[in-house]
Amino acid sequence: MIRPLDRIGSIKLKIGVLVTAAICAASAVFWLGIGTNQLGMLLAVLAIAVALVVTQVLAHGMTSPLRDMTAAAGAMARGDYTRRVRASSRDEVGELARAFNRMADDLAVADRQRRELIANVSHELRTPISALQAVLENVVDGVSDPSELRTALAQTERLGRLVSELLDMSRLDAGVVPLRRELLDAEVFLADVVAQSGGTPAADGAPARFEIRVVPPDLTMYADPQRLHQVLANLVDNACRHGPPGGLVSLSAARTDDGVALEVRDEGPGIRTEDRERVFERFIRGAPARGDGGTGLGLAIARWAVDLHGGTIGVVGPGPGCRIRVTLPAP
Repeated sequence: MIRPLDRIGSIKLKIGVLVTAAICAASAVFWLGIGTNQLGMLLAVLAIAVALVVTQVLAHGMTSPLRDMTAAAGAMARGDYTRRVRASSRDEVGELARAFNRMADDLAVADRQRRELIANVSHELRTPISALQAVLENVVDGVSDPSELRTALAQTERLGRLVSELLDMSRLDAGVVPLRRELLDAEVFLADVVAQSGGTPAADGAPARFEIRVVPPDLTMYADPQRLHQVLANLVDNACRHGPPGGLVSLSAARTDDGVALEVRDEGPGIRTEDRERVFERFIRGAPARGDGGTGLGLAIARWAVDLHGGTIGVVGPGPGCRIRVTLPAP
C-alpha cells in the first residue's frame, strides 16, 4: 500500500507539504469561523509562503546526515570504508547516523581481516608448494633421494594442517558448530592426546618428553571430546615446537571450585607479557619455532573451541617456559 507522500522524492519537500497542509487546514477552519475576506486570504497565503521557506531552511540541516549516508554508502560500494557520518542530533536521524557509523567500522574491520587472510594464506601456501615443486622437479630429473621424499611428505602434511585449520576458521565465522559434550576421564584423555602427538614436527632433534599429572586421579570433565582434543593437540604441538629438542612437556588437570583447569607447559623461551593476548589472534605467532613454524591459526582455533564450552584460555605464570591454562566449567 502506497502512503500519501511516498511519491515525493525529497524528505524536505515532504516536510514542506506537511506544514503547508497543516496551515491550510487551520486557515480553512479560521475562514469558516470568521467568514471570507481579502485580508484573511492574504494572511493565509503569506503564512504558507513563510512556512515553506522556514521548512526548507530547517529541513536542510535535518536531512544532511541522510545525504552524507548516501555518499558514504556509495564510497563503501567502491571499497572505501573510511567515510563517516556526523551524528550530532539526538533524534531518529542521529540514531540512524550512529548505527551507520558502527556498521562502517564493522565493515572496515571485516575488509581488513579479509585482506590479511588472503595475504597470509597466500604466504603460507607458497612455502610448501615451492618445496614440493623442487622435490618433484628432482624426481622428474632422476636425482631424488629418500630424504627429499620425506621433505615432500612433511610439506604435504603442512598443507593438510593449513586446509583443516582454514576449514575450522570458516566454521568459527559461520558459528554453526554444535557441541556434543560427554563425561571424559581426564587422565585417559590426556594420555590419548600425548599418544597421538608426534613429539616434534621436525627431524632436527630428539622428540619431546611428556609428563601427565591429574588431581584427583579419578577426575572427570564434561566436554566435547573432538573439540577439546583439538585444543590440547594444538597446545601440545606448540609446546613441542617451541621447546628445546628432547625437552619436557607437562600436561596437568585439576579440579577447581568452578570446574576443571587444564595446563600445558613447556621449557621454551615463553611468551612476552605484551604478546599474551595477541598470540590468540589469527596468523599471529610467538617466538620463532623449530620446524615449519606452524600456521599461526592453532591458538585462534583453540580459543574458539574453549569459548564454545563457556571456558577460558590464556597464558599464565611468569615462566620459565610457557604455561597455557584452559578452564572448563562444571556441568
